[in-house]
Amino acid sequence: MADKRDYYEVLGLSKGASDDEIKKAYRACVKKYHPDLHPDDKECEEKMKEVNEAYECLSDPDKKAKYDQFGFAGVDPNYGAGGGGGFGGFGGFGDMGDIGDIFSSFFGGSSFGGRSSNPNAPRRGQDIQTYATIDFMDACNGTKVDIKVNRTESCPDCGGTGAAAGSSAETCSECRGTGYVKTAQRTPLGMISSQRPCSRCGGKGKVITNPCSKCHGSGRVSAAKTVTVTIPAGIDDGQTLQVRGQGHSGANGGPNGDLHVTIQVRPDPIFERDGYDIRTEVPITFTQAVLGDEIEIPCIDGKGKITIAEGTQSGTVFRIRGKGVKRINRSDRGDQFVTVNVEVPKNLNKNQKELLKKFEESLGDGNYNKRKSFFDKVKDILKSDI
Repeated sequence: MADKRDYYEVLGLSKGASDDEIKKAYRACVKKYHPDLHPDDKECEEKMKEVNEAYECLSDPDKKAKYDQFGFAGVDPNYGAGGGGGFGGFGGFGDMGDIGDIFSSFFGGSSFGGRSSNPNAPRRGQDIQTYATIDFMDACNGTKVDIKVNRTESCPDCGGTGAAAGSSAETCSECRGTGYVKTAQRTPLGMISSQRPCSRCGGKGKVITNPCSKCHGSGRVSAAKTVTVTIPAGIDDGQTLQVRGQGHSGANGGPNGDLHVTIQVRPDPIFERDGYDIRTEVPITFTQAVLGDEIEIPCIDGKGKITIAEGTQSGTVFRIRGKGVKRINRSDRGDQFVTVNVEVPKNLNKNQKELLKKFEESLGDGNYNKRKSFFDKVKDILKSDI
């Protein structure tokens, strides 16, 4: 495990990066390496595993703090094969007469570094980080997606015991099942008794002499699984769903970790989301803008109508209440805002041009309020300059 790359380096970040920077970097890596985008590319698959592991640590405030202070040893107790000093990896005390063991002999070893932690105690499995890309309308209305994950599970051949079928773990002959061995050490204070985890069984008190051929004695195997995830209506781009119990399996009967799915939403050619509101632009004709009309407009749940008043100007925004996105786990919805843009007709024939000229000649300043106001201001400016 010593060849693992620094988690910040994996995501292309500097140490101390903010949560937003970590999330942004993770998304960029997902788009670059995700196996769905690179079928049968083993290198991308391995890089994606590395990215997921780094994000799983750095996106968790507690794990991130431990990693920033102690490196891999702060988040992985197996890192370095247990080679750290006393005080549970704080370092600097391992060669000072083993102070941790002196306190262990008096106080049971629970105060320094957690040396008395039971290796047979149930441990929760690690979480899995992944992503899913869905269409805009599926994000608005909700859907279900199948997510493929690689996770560790209890070995089906041995039932998680690690021992081959028909056999079982045996009591360690060195520690006699206690998981610890006692030693005596002569010090300036006299003979000091201490206890250490048994090196033969790793503190478990049992030894597997006939390991399972499938899991090689670990009790867990890697398996590819498809998990169906329900996407609630109203989910937004970048939000993460937590699917409980669908992460890596726990150890010693501990619970499974969770599956965290970050949602990426494909953009829509017509609709744009603004929180729980929907924005869209609709072109209208010159005649509709002048005379007014009732027009049909697209909505995320079908169709709607808006009334164009006489003399509507290009860029006018209409609000349709309750036609936006449903709020997650609520019944109410946002609104839809429709911007109308007046399309000027092109490619007119001679007759059409003549009719427009006659129409324009029939108009006066009172028909163009903005134009009249503008030129009145221009006249005032010119007068002031004389």
